[in-house]
Formats: sequence, C-alpha cells, structure tokens
Amino acid sequence: MNPDGTKGSRLRAGDLLRLGANGLRTRPLRAVLSAAGIAIGIAAMIAVLGISASSSAHLNAELDKLGTNLLTVEPGRDAETGESIPLPKTTVQTVARAPGVDTVSGTGKLEGVNAYRNAHVDPAESNALTVLATDRYLLKTMEARLERGGWLDRAPAGYPTVVVGERSAARLGVSEPGESVWIGDRYFTVLGILAPVPLAPELDTAVLVNVAAAERYLGYDGRPTKVYERSDDAVVESVRALLPRAANAENPQNVTVSRPSDALKARQAAQASFTGLLVGLGAVALLVGGIGVANTMVIAVMERRGEIGLRRALGAARRHISRQFLIEALLLSCLGGLGGTILGTAVTAGYAHAQGWPTAVPLVALVGGVGATALIGAVAGLYPALRAARTPPTAALAAP
Repeated sequence: MNPDGTKGSRLRAGDLLRLGANGLRTRPLRAVLSAAGIAIGIAAMIAVLGISASSSAHLNAELDKLGTNLLTVEPGRDAETGESIPLPKTTVQTVARAPGVDTVSGTGKLEGVNAYRNAHVDPAESNALTVLATDRYLLKTMEARLERGGWLDRAPAGYPTVVVGERSAARLGVSEPGESVWIGDRYFTVLGILAPVPLAPELDTAVLVNVAAAERYLGYDGRPTKVYERSDDAVVESVRALLPRAANAENPQNVTVSRPSDALKARQAAQASFTGLLVGLGAVALLVGGIGVANTMVIAVMERRGEIGLRRALGAARRHISRQFLIEALLLSCLGGLGGTILGTAVTAGYAHAQGWPTAVPLVALVGGVGATALIGAVAGLYPALRAARTPPTAALAAP
C-alpha cells in the first residue's frame, strides 16, 4: 500500500523469473560465454576432485587388502618366567562387547594334534600343518573367501567337519569338498577349501575345526590362542587401548595386542590431502566464477539503462528492478554450475574408466558445485542489481 492509499505495484514470482530469463535470452552469446566461463571453472574443480576421489577409492581398496583396521589379540608372557599366559575362555565374547568393535573371531591352536590324509600315514609326516579350532565368524572377520565348498556352519557344530587352507589342501592331497582327512583318532569330512588369506597367511597352512567339534573330539580347552578384531578406521587406536582389559579384565598386562597397520596412517594422510585439495580448488573456481558473473552483470546494467529508466517511468519499483537483475545473475550462475557439474562428472568417469579405477565423485562436490555457484551468483549480482535499482528514471532515459 502506498502512502496515498493506492495499491503498490506487484511482481509475481513467475513474472520475475521470466524477466530474469529474458535478459539472458536477448543476449544469448554473452550469456553462453559467461556461463561457459563458470562451467569450465566448476568442471575443472569437479574433475580434479573426482579423479582424486577415484584414485583414493582405488588406493583404499588396495589398502583394505593390507588390513588397515585389523588388530590381533594374543597371550602375553610372564615377566619373570617368560612363559605364555593363556587367554580366558571368554575372550572372544568380551572383546565383541567392547565399544567400537565391529567383528571379532578367534582361533585356538590344538597342541599335539595333527592332520593327515588318512590313518595310514606316518605320524612324523605332519606336513607342518596346524589344526585350529575356530567359530563361524572367522570368514567374515578376515574377509576371506572359499575357493570351493562351504564354511563350517554348513554342518551342525558337533559334527567332525573341517575347512582346509589353500596350502593345506595341496599338502594333504585334498582337491574337492566331501573328501576326508584323519585328525586325532577319526576321519573329518572336508566342507570347503579356503582361497589364500593375505591378512592371515597362517590360515593357508591350517586345518580349521568348529569349536564344538574340537572340544568333543580333540580335547580343545576352549582358550583361543589368537583373536582377530576389526573396527572402523577412525576408532582403531581407541579400540586398541581397550582390548587388553576387554580380553582379560583381571590381568590386562597379560595380553598382547598388535599395533595398527602403517597403511592406516597412509590412508589418513591421503584423506587429509584430499580435503585440502577440495577446499583450495573450490575456492579458486568459485572466485573466478564470481568475478565473471559480477563483470557480466555490471556491463548488462550499463547497457540496459534505457530499459531500466522506461520500466521505472511506467511504475516499476526499485525492488522490482533489483530482483530482476538478481534473478538474472542467479540463473546465469546456476546454468554455469549445472553445466560444469555435468562436464566434470563426465571427464571423471572417462578418466577413471581408462585407468581401471572405480568412478567416485564426492557428493559434496556435486551439490556444492551448483549450490556454491548460486550463492556466488547472488553475491556477485547484488551490487549490479542495487546499482540498477538506484538509477533515477530521468537519468536512465537520457542515457545514450
């Protein structure tokens, strides 16, 4: 409402959007060139970040094979006698309840128990194989896979069944599941054959028996000799500090815990470098885009002073003029940002495919690319919009 009681002029959102778009349509070449400048900057940012992220994803996949988040718990030794102090029977269960632990599994070495191809083999020919009692979670914890057959949970826990490591199978002459091996005083049926386990080479020369069957047939006392634990990379150090007490609450000093892999530090360093790269490139691309938008809009205001004066003379308010040019700057920036995002993603996908890497474009780069250009467009277009709104109608109409 105006001071004299008449209604003030109104400009609906749809009309405002059409006005802003019309400013770009009437000068298509300038709009395309300006948007292209923004698009190239955003595309360069997203391409570099996407290629870096794809390279990082490839590196992380390789580092995962080194067990960056794998810790092991083993019996400690007496400070005076040097003798090994067994872990409690409940070690696996108590470690599993520790904060930050994702998966855990244990193996127990059966001393004096060997595996043979059959009952007629000389007991002295043990082939340097070890018989280990284990649980159903070992396969998941070690991220191991079976070459053939199935895991120990395929048969009831108390049945005499085994899974053999890759080298164990070769030494025992086992080629297919369903064959038998002689352990203790009876035959055990082979359920499966493990593929090589890079994180735990000791499993390649082992014969794995379910804990229940080991206790029933082989005299296993239930005490694990090695416990494998996995947690998120971010909490590996804190989990490591908890494991001794989690494994043996009464005597944590009698527990030995491995230190995190050096590969974990390499991964953390790579992630820190990637974050710095994201911030640096994003700032440069947005600065260049903002300057381009501001320059384009200032020139547009100077060239269209006659249009501004005519609209003011016909009743357009200052806010209408300022909003028109602000919308125009926003559309210009968003078009450039969207085009740059598509172009940068395409370049990333092409390069990653050529290198044999997984394609990984950070979501923050995609969303931030368009969102930040819109913000920069608003900021860069604010001054030209206000300048246009403050132009007196008479001065604008008198302009050449």
